[in-house]
Amino acid sequence: MNSNAILLGFIQGFTEFLPVSSSGHLALAKIFLGMEMPPLNYDLVLHVSTVLATLIFFAPDIAVLLIEWSSGFSNAQRRRSAGWSIGWAVIAGTVITAAIGLALKNFAEEASMNSIMVGAGLVVTGVVLLISRKMGNGCGHVAFTDGLYVGIAQGLAVFPGVSRSGMTIMAGLAAGLSKEAAFRFSFLLSIPAILGAALVQALEIGGWREFVSSLPSGWFLGALCAFASGLFSLFVLKKLVITSKWWLFGVYCLAAGVAAIGVTCLGAW
Repeated sequence: MNSNAILLGFIQGFTEFLPVSSSGHLALAKIFLGMEMPPLNYDLVLHVSTVLATLIFFAPDIAVLLIEWSSGFSNAQRRRSAGWSIGWAVIAGTVITAAIGLALKNFAEEASMNSIMVGAGLVVTGVVLLISRKMGNGCGHVAFTDGLYVGIAQGLAVFPGVSRSGMTIMAGLAAGLSKEAAFRFSFLLSIPAILGAALVQALEIGGWREFVSSLPSGWFLGALCAFASGLFSLFVLKKLVITSKWWLFGVYCLAAGVAAIGVTCLGAW
């Protein structure tokens, strides 16, 4: 059994949702520690596991919103429901995310090999999270335009070191959403984004036989760890967002980013 596969599953699940940038941490681990990154197919398995955690966490919300959105096509009254507006906001945000993400994909991949660039991304995340201390709790409901704003934030988060959850929740708060609404919409929008990225990876992998045969030993336990740690981190983040204490992650990201840049510039590693 490959213990690294299990460890990577835990790290992926835990940092995927907390506002600390899982991509930034994995990039720095590869640069400074020579840590072997998971093969593309195992990375796909871990992403699907975290999406499953999101689906279970938000299952009641997703069921209600889907019913309200789909029924809006035949019932004019339903078009005034939250599900109708959130559904179109998710679609709008997903389109914007895909456009920005695909445009920045090659640049982001190159940046992930540069510790100064990754460190800069973490500094940006830290500053954004610290700003959240100054933001009040809005009362607005998710509208179509909110999907555009949050979708832009999610697209920019393809840059290593920039936290997807941190950027999208902050964008929602800046748009006037309540803390709970911003938290929920951030992760509803993450589902098609992560699944879409996983689909792109799957197309690059090839056939099913090649996919399964090259998975590392212990991959199932690694996927289980990603699912469990992802579900746990969702509960933790929701509590921290609602209590306005998630800015503490900003202190950590700022320190990690400055350390990465400093170590690189001083040639101490």
